[in-house]
Amino acid sequence: AVDESELLTVPDGWKEPAFTREDNPKGLLEESSFATLFPKYREAYLKECWPLVQKALGEHYVNAALDLIEGSMTVTTTKKTFDPYAIIRARDLIKLLARSVPFEQAVRILQDDVACDIIKIGSLVRKRETFIKRRARLLGPKGSTLKALELLTNCYIMVQGNTVSALGPFSGLKEVRKVVLDTMKNIHPIYNIKTLMIKRELAKDPELRTQSWERFLPKFKRKNLKKRKEPKKKNTKKEYTPFPPPQPESQIDKELASGEYFLKERQKKRKQMEEIKAKQADAIKRRQEERNKAFIPPKEKPVMKTKKASTEKKIDIEAIKEKVKNAKKKKLGALPEEEVKLKMAADEKKKKKK
Repeated sequence: AVDESELLTVPDGWKEPAFTREDNPKGLLEESSFATLFPKYREAYLKECWPLVQKALGEHYVNAALDLIEGSMTVTTTKKTFDPYAIIRARDLIKLLARSVPFEQAVRILQDDVACDIIKIGSLVRKRETFIKRRARLLGPKGSTLKALELLTNCYIMVQGNTVSALGPFSGLKEVRKVVLDTMKNIHPIYNIKTLMIKRELAKDPELRTQSWERFLPKFKRKNLKKRKEPKKKNTKKEYTPFPPPQPESQIDKELASGEYFLKERQKKRKQMEEIKAKQADAIKRRQEERNKAFIPPKEKPVMKTKKASTEKKIDIEAIKEKVKNAKKKKLGALPEEEVKLKMAADEKKKKKK
């Protein structure tokens, strides 16, 4: 009994056998050809490396022609071509050369286990400035992000103009396409690089091959941007009414209502002058109040009243007198006055006797 998971997985180190002339001894019935244009700045490089391109394709019996007048490269099959897929690989080779991929890398497309993918990124972003910023984000500082992506996917990546050319195994190309499209959708490539690093470590464990890796992979949540500030003046829609709004009153209607229409010119002018004078008086009054504010003294802080010493505890005078008497009796330093007087009198008597 063999486990079904083992039958589904490809053994390590297994390679598909190479396609030889024995597999297709009669060759191809029809001649196929592909052509592609290249930009003017690639002309000098292609002229130099074209003999190497012809030599590499000649091993697979595919002819290559370079037309510098039209600016095109053409590949065609011959009677000796036995591999029907060789012309497809030759087509990819000239496409990569047109997209600034060096010949040393582009020639790898002729191998069986190598494929290529040319991702068009020019139409994914509307603004040109935003497109340039996101394309630079894919490269990273001094090309560090692109180098990390190449190491994780085992692919060669070339960012040129409005396209990204990738060359490597099929599994790596799938990851490269996802990272490039996410970057152009404003998802930073560092998040995908972290996921790829975790996947690379998990792939080393044979027990985890058949299990789901969702629990190990990081889940990055999008940060919500700040909400748009609401305008100060909100336009509220009025309720719909089938009737039209009332017609606004004209100046004559207003004058008829107030009675000004029937006044004479002299009276009208007098009334206007009175209104102007009233407005001027109000303005002068307001100005005077503003000036007087500077002369209004500020409010002083209230003075805090000191608390009277509490006279609850009565002083015992007799106890203090007793303490003083006791202190006098003690001979701490100088003698009391009475003893000093007695000594003075005794000294004087001794002097008289002498």
